[in-house]
Amino acid sequence: MKLKNFIGHFLTITRHRHKVIAHCKKAGILWRGLRHDLSKYSPAEFLPGVKYYQGTRSPNEGERDVYGFSLAWMHHKGRNKHHFEYWTDYYPPTKTVQPVKMPLRYVAEMFCDRVAAGKIYQGDRYTDRSPLDYFLGAKSRRVIHPETSELIESLLTMLAEKGEEETFAYLRGLVKAGKEY
Repeated sequence: MKLKNFIGHFLTITRHRHKVIAHCKKAGILWRGLRHDLSKYSPAEFLPGVKYYQGTRSPNEGERDVYGFSLAWMHHKGRNKHHFEYWTDYYPPTKTVQPVKMPLRYVAEMFCDRVAAGKIYQGDRYTDRSPLDYFLGAKSRRVIHPETSELIESLLTMLAEKGEEETFAYLRGLVKAGKEY
């Protein structure tokens, strides 16, 4: 294990997590932020993260380059409800696995996560449009509940058009109202 990769990965996931905490506070879901991505520090995720650390993209991508899949990602998405990939279940009428609509608090956390990830991985190249561009780039390949997709896309569009202050205020209002979308 390279010390440089260990330090780089640890600092990257910690900086990301702290950014998500700050965003979750703005969104009115501080508790979600405090619990965000704790599984990344577990051996199942941290050790592959160190091994495949590059600093410019997720180590899960590096693991996929080698094996065609990422065990660390499968571990992560199964334990973190802010990932839409967590929200799939067997649907008896069709005998298939289908996406399930995410609760609002987890969509809010997903929004905070995407904004923070853009800031961490893109650095000075980040703009308020970056998370929307990333989301739209994989839209056709994503298996996500249509209403969840519509909500996260509308939040990312608002961010791109109106900025963080207005978008976080709007999201905080949604969360505070306690209504589902």
